[in-house]
Amino acid sequence: MAATNPTDPNKIRLTGENSFIRLADPRTKEETSRASHWRVWLSPGGAGHVLFLRSDATDGQVRIYSDNIALARWLQDEIERLLHEEFADQTMQIIDAEFTRKGDTQNFWTETIESDDETIAMTWYEFMEPYMLVVPAGSASGRPHGVYSCFIPARKAQLTINGEVASGDVTHDRRGDKDSSSACLALSETWVRP
Repeated sequence: MAATNPTDPNKIRLTGENSFIRLADPRTKEETSRASHWRVWLSPGGAGHVLFLRSDATDGQVRIYSDNIALARWLQDEIERLLHEEFADQTMQIIDAEFTRKGDTQNFWTETIESDDETIAMTWYEFMEPYMLVVPAGSASGRPHGVYSCFIPARKAQLTINGEVASGDVTHDRRGDKDSSSACLALSETWVRP
């Protein structure tokens, strides 16, 4: 019997978390908010946090918050240009912010982002069964990366900016044979590339 290789031959580009909330108008199904929150432990851009955000609560404007501008720019170039091009504009201002979290994966999880002018809170609750997302490098069309992540989908989520609650609801879907949603904690996430 041939031995299997217990290691991934690809280069590690990032490891950390990339939790997200995407809300949609329940009538039209149009997206009302998109928030991509990164907590990075290892990357060529260093460690730190970044929030990419567009919402009806920002009047549809994209905003980027970070405690490490080099990480934010690296994420834009390496990953966000492939995931959501609107977040990849390197001419956009990076707003300096502090990031904290509280909660757990049983009851609720809140990420708080505070800049000089804004306080943003992202909260996930009513969690579903966790699952492992496995996308081998080169297997997704147009994307060279592979990604491995523990997804914990939430049935409900709330996004607030300076106390204003963003409109829209979490939508439910499936990834492969797993129940999922448009609001997931994405923990222990690692991105690789040949």
